[in-house]
Amino acid sequence: MREEINKTLEVLKNGGVILYPTDTVWGLGCDATNADAVAKVNAIKGRSADKSLIILLDTDNKLQSYVTEVPEVAYQLIEYAEKP
Repeated sequence: MREEINKTLEVLKNGGVILYPTDTVWGLGCDATNADAVAKVNAIKGRSADKSLIILLDTDNKLQSYVTEVPEVAYQLIEYAEKP
């Protein structure tokens, strides 16, 4: 498993796109800070660049790096959530 994780990290670092399972469907992922990688995801999905995408973060204090305005209710929901 460690080898697969390292390969995945290398793909992400190099601007690639990964496929990962979620609880209901398969997801496409990339480094959200890499505009070319995000464009690849949009192209694969056939979506225009003005459509929003989901960003997975490990802590809520990173929200403001990606979102211009975070409503207080978002932090309240995060605080009371039992799982991601």
